[in-house]
Amino acid sequence: MSGHPYAGLWVTADNHIRHELLPTGRYVEARGSRERAYEGRYEVTGDHIDYWDDTGFTADGDFIDGVLHHAGMILYRR
Repeated sequence: MSGHPYAGLWVTADNHIRHELLPTGRYVEARGSRERAYEGRYEVTGDHIDYWDDTGFTADGDFIDGVLHHAGMILYRR
């Protein structure tokens, strides 16, 4: 995972949701002033991402033209 092209910070246009995709395969999601609202692991296959949160829920998304589409949100690389 250390050389993964999608690792880094992804944010919504209003900066309210922030996903940090760590090169270790872990992620941290901030929401507003909650810096560690969600954490867990992720795996990327091609341009598709699957998330497994530490609390037990799962989610997924797709990278399309350099933009992350995830759970109805659009996140941009920062």
